[in-house]
Amino acid sequence: MPVSGIYARESSTLGRPVQVGVVSGKVIDVSFPNSVPADAESDHDHLDAVLAAIDRGETDLSSVPIGLTVPTDQRSVLESLRNVPRGDTVDVGLLVRMAGLDPKDDDSERVVREALAANPVPVVVPDHRVTDGPSAAPDDVVEALRTSEGI
Repeated sequence: MPVSGIYARESSTLGRPVQVGVVSGKVIDVSFPNSVPADAESDHDHLDAVLAAIDRGETDLSSVPIGLTVPTDQRSVLESLRNVPRGDTVDVGLLVRMAGLDPKDDDSERVVREALAANPVPVVVPDHRVTDGPSAAPDDVVEALRTSEGI
């Protein structure tokens, strides 16, 4: 399996491409361009897993390695969110506590919301499972994932 590159293919559910950026075998970016980039490869296990989650809702992505380049407080939020099982949801308040932030500090909720909105690897870090927070994925992706997970 290639360790670095840009990989993209059309999602049958979304009707548009899903693109995955991989560096040193870790997913660093998931995006949803309007068309498949000319320089993108089409075959990679991590792209296969992300598309299976979107198109068939059958893949657990918790074992897909990620490389997060976000501030430390946001990293704890996103890493905690990976522990929410498929089909389950959390709210921002619970995610604050899961991330080890102070639920009495108003800045904690801001940190969680900023982390969700800036999530560089939506789908792999399932921000669609947060019921009252933003997602870095487009609305149609969020809806497709929630539908496939029955949430």
